[in-house]
Amino acid sequence: MNMKMKIRDLREDADLTQRQIADYLQCDQSLYSKYERGERVLPLDIVIALADFYDVSLDYLVGRDLS
Repeated sequence: MNMKMKIRDLREDADLTQRQIADYLQCDQSLYSKYERGERVLPLDIVIALADFYDVSLDYLVGRDLS
């Protein structure tokens, strides 16, 4: 699963809207939507903020397998 699918699944599992996550990230909802669709590259600071928000590791978000 790629990062765009993971951030969408995490958001949906938490029953949150794109607007709510965009507000947390202090960005426009349309920009956040582009992140989820893979139309814009996620900046590292946004990836870190999302990992902190969802309490997951950066490795999980980027699909790094440590085994």
